[in-house]
Amino acid sequence: MQLREKFMLLFKKGISLQMLIGWAIFSAMILLSLLLIVQSYQSNKQALLLATSETAQQLGQTINEKAQRITGPAQSALQILSHDPLLEAQSLPQRLKRLPVLAETLTSNSVLSAIYAGYDNGEFFLLRTLNDALQQKYQVPDNAQYLLQTITLENGKKVGEWRFYDRSLTLISYEAKSDYRYDPRSRSWYVDARQHSGQILTAPYLFFTTKEIGITLATRSSLGGNAVIGMDASITDLSAQLTSLRLTPNSELAIVDKSEKVLAYSDTQRMLVQEGDSYRLSSLDHLGVGIFQQLMAANPPAGKIHPINQDDKDWYTLWIPVSTFLEAGIKVLIAVPEAELLARAKKEIFNQLSWAILLTSIMLLLGLYTGSRIGRSFKRLTLQVRDLANFNFHQVSGVDSQIKEVRELSRVVDKMSLTINHFQSISSLLNRESDLEKMLKGVLDHMVQATGLQQGAIYLFDADHQRFYQTCQTSPDAFPKQLSYQEHHLSLSAHVLEQLTRAEQCLVTPLRKRNQELEGLLIIRAKQDVQHHDHLNHFIEHLSGSAAVAIETRRLIDGQKEMIEGILRLLADAIDAKSPYTSRHCERVPQLANDLIQNLMTQKTGPLADFTMDEQQQEAFRVAAWLHDCGKILSQEHVIDKATKLETLYNRIHEVRARFEILWRDAELHYWQQRAEGQNIDMLKQQLIETQKTLQQEFAFIAHINQGQNPIKPGELARLNEIGNRTWLRHFDNRLGLSHEELSQLADQPRQSLPVQEQLLSDRPEHLVLWQEGHTPPVTPDDPNNHWQFNMALPKYAFNFGERYNLSIPYGTLTEEERFKINEHIVHTIVMLSSLPLPEHLKDVPRIAGNHHERMDGQGYPRGLSGDQMSVPEKVMAIADIFEALTARDRPYKQANTLSEALQIMVNMTLNGHIDHQVFTLLLQNQAFEHFSQQYLSPEQIDEVDLKGLLDQLKPMSTIA
Repeated sequence: MQLREKFMLLFKKGISLQMLIGWAIFSAMILLSLLLIVQSYQSNKQALLLATSETAQQLGQTINEKAQRITGPAQSALQILSHDPLLEAQSLPQRLKRLPVLAETLTSNSVLSAIYAGYDNGEFFLLRTLNDALQQKYQVPDNAQYLLQTITLENGKKVGEWRFYDRSLTLISYEAKSDYRYDPRSRSWYVDARQHSGQILTAPYLFFTTKEIGITLATRSSLGGNAVIGMDASITDLSAQLTSLRLTPNSELAIVDKSEKVLAYSDTQRMLVQEGDSYRLSSLDHLGVGIFQQLMAANPPAGKIHPINQDDKDWYTLWIPVSTFLEAGIKVLIAVPEAELLARAKKEIFNQLSWAILLTSIMLLLGLYTGSRIGRSFKRLTLQVRDLANFNFHQVSGVDSQIKEVRELSRVVDKMSLTINHFQSISSLLNRESDLEKMLKGVLDHMVQATGLQQGAIYLFDADHQRFYQTCQTSPDAFPKQLSYQEHHLSLSAHVLEQLTRAEQCLVTPLRKRNQELEGLLIIRAKQDVQHHDHLNHFIEHLSGSAAVAIETRRLIDGQKEMIEGILRLLADAIDAKSPYTSRHCERVPQLANDLIQNLMTQKTGPLADFTMDEQQQEAFRVAAWLHDCGKILSQEHVIDKATKLETLYNRIHEVRARFEILWRDAELHYWQQRAEGQNIDMLKQQLIETQKTLQQEFAFIAHINQGQNPIKPGELARLNEIGNRTWLRHFDNRLGLSHEELSQLADQPRQSLPVQEQLLSDRPEHLVLWQEGHTPPVTPDDPNNHWQFNMALPKYAFNFGERYNLSIPYGTLTEEERFKINEHIVHTIVMLSSLPLPEHLKDVPRIAGNHHERMDGQGYPRGLSGDQMSVPEKVMAIADIFEALTARDRPYKQANTLSEALQIMVNMTLNGHIDHQVFTLLLQNQAFEHFSQQYLSPEQIDEVDLKGLLDQLKPMSTIA
């Protein structure tokens, strides 16, 4: 009564759904597991017994096959020998001639131990292979391989003889055996073979001589005589192979004949029984395996499993006949311990029981959990709404409840959370994405997903063509690529809808700027009519306003970038136009530099496999390439374009020529003066001619060394000074008509009274132009104004216009001062770019643009950086600058190099420490210069390049590195 009251009280309070579901699942799992375990054990047991029977049958077949492999070759050899002349030979010499055939047969059949022939007159001829047992038993000569045993009739008496032969059948020794008495006609093999038309096969027996178990095969001669040929074959290998055929580790296998003599057993020592000096085959009684005795006593049908219990140990036994020796009643006995045979099944039962317990426990917990989860649906729904209250819109945690109302409410909350999350993503895109098309595509995708609509597209308005062009869409070919615009149409939306398919499902929202100018269109398509969905229309209008402002902002940013890009190109074009000596250099270097850097970024292996640049780094590199020579805008043209040594703003060779003209006239004047004084006319004329000829030669010499392509040779400086020491009279004031700056150069020089004797070529004080105070370039390391770590030697003078000084230039046309002026352009480049308010991602532009004249060995300028101090983009910029300069075909002062010449020069520069070896080698291997060469080099310049030869030259540096 009390138990009933407790149950009633429990039902009144209500049973916990969690407990009810848990225990129901637990009980079902217990029952199901027990049924499955019992059924599985029985199935496994039957399957194992069946498999054992099948395996035993296969084992019998295996033994039969092994027996066949023993008898088969022997039978074939016997059949061949039945036709051999040996069986017709009447004398021993005739039979000895057939000895090689018998030896070859024994050699090729390892199971054969002897081959013999018996004759109807009682003679016998046997060849035996000498094994270890025979060699121990008989006194066998060294190197003996074969033993020939013969019995012949001589004068009616039998004569026994033994002959030993080596491997090559060379007779080693001979023994007469008077006690060797053997009559083959009394042997069963001879008698049976004479009585049968085919081959006879004896039952296995123990060979007397070798103590091996074997069989005898014999047949009578196929040549019509009464002779019989026979051979012995060993089957001892079957015992050794029985161990490998065991079904389990402790299984027992034996092969017995019909008299229960053991022919094969894994323990060969137990197969033979010694009786005095002789041996016989063991029987099952002597073998000591009782389970086999019980099996033979039970005599079950062949191949049928028979259970036997011996000494409280269960066995499964069976026997299988050996068909090869069917007449001899030979059979295979098999006994398998039940514990080993069913060990796997019992292990499976244990595993299944373990899994059943584990799964039942898991299912109990799962049932309790499932019941608890159903009961906690409302609690989770509360937590979901609380996430919204806490501004957590990224976590979508829907309640998958069986309660319909709970599930529907959870879906609504999830949708609201996803919508707000999409709004946040839209806001992030509008504020952060710099690419206009990516921004619009992202906004459109999030908007379509947030509103749950089907498709969408954004169009931008082209005021020049009065059309809308599609920028992005969510589905391919869902909307037209462009739409027309009519300014005076009553409704823009109505006009656009006229051009769309399924217009009733589309919502068109104009995108307008802050000043209400038309920016574009937002078109949304739903699965049903949305034309009268006022709430959705108002929502999309408000959202599109933010998108329109973002589009306007991005367009302003893009416009600024385009303007900066235009300024860069304008500056580069101005530098290129300033001097024909660098014509289009600033235009081509960015193209080449971009080709090279893109090539390096594709490397997947090697030392630069990890080199990469993002979009902002690539933009910085591109800007640096365009501005790499912007400092040349401040370089003086007469220095950049200096084509001869005496050239300043003009070529001063004309002044020198005028002075020679004066000397010419002085020579003529001297001639006429001397002639007027009555001097010898012929002598004077000869002097005049020689003087004028000398002047012509000296001016030609001055004009020759004035050209930069003609280097000064030894001895020419002395001649230059000798010519320069000629004098002429200046009758005019050299201070008249000068600029203020030119007069300042003469301020420290005393005024000379006219006429003044001047040297033909001179280095005058006014030729030395000092640096203006406050305008000295800050390039030396100790200069306090050097904020850029420049490390250059500053010449003493800004310019040195000395005539002899300039004409003494060993190579080229530039003096040390002018060379500094040329190199100073890179200083101007760095200073100019460093002064710009560059954004963060362009901070490396001054360094990339300004380091393209540095060398890997630290001998470059303006900072003297080494290769370890330079980045890969800086090294690439230097390579691009050099290659363009070498291959440019529009420079008036030099002939353009061919592609192979330019690359050879650059290889030499690499070997000399000018160019980075690693970067240049990779670019050379990848043939990175090919695209630029095809675009900018003339066909005559693009010759065949020995790429392998160039790379071979660079290999020593790779080894050093």
